[in-house]
Parts: sequence; structure tokens; C-alpha cells
Amino acid sequence: MGRPATKPLDLKDGFYIEIRNRGSRTGIKIRRDNQKQMEFAIKEYEKAKDVIVLGEYKNGKSVNK
Repeated sequence: MGRPATKPLDLKDGFYIEIRNRGSRTGIKIRRDNQKQMEFAIKEYEKAKDVIVLGEYKNGKSVNK
């Protein structure tokens, strides 16, 4: 076992959602290439998980609309 990474991750360009188990504090981020794919993933996961929409990211930063 090594030392954990300390550098924050740079996010690739795309649309992100965070998926969590119900009642959990931590989750995983899922990237989709376009908004239509992201909306399909939201519908798929919201049946059993908590879904948080993070939005679009470009050059590692959030794009506000």
C-alpha cells in the first residue's frame, strides 16, 4: 500500500453526475459526452441511488449556464 494521492484530479471535458447510495456521504462521479446521455444516465440511476447533477466541465472547470 502506498501513500494516497494529494494532487486534485483534473476532470475531462464532459457532463458529470455524482451517484451515491441512499443516505451515504460519498459517491462516484460519472462522465458522459453530451447532455442527452447524461439525462439518460440520471433516469437510469435515480431509481435506486441518489443522483447529484454536477453539470458541464471544460478544461477542468465548471461551465455555468
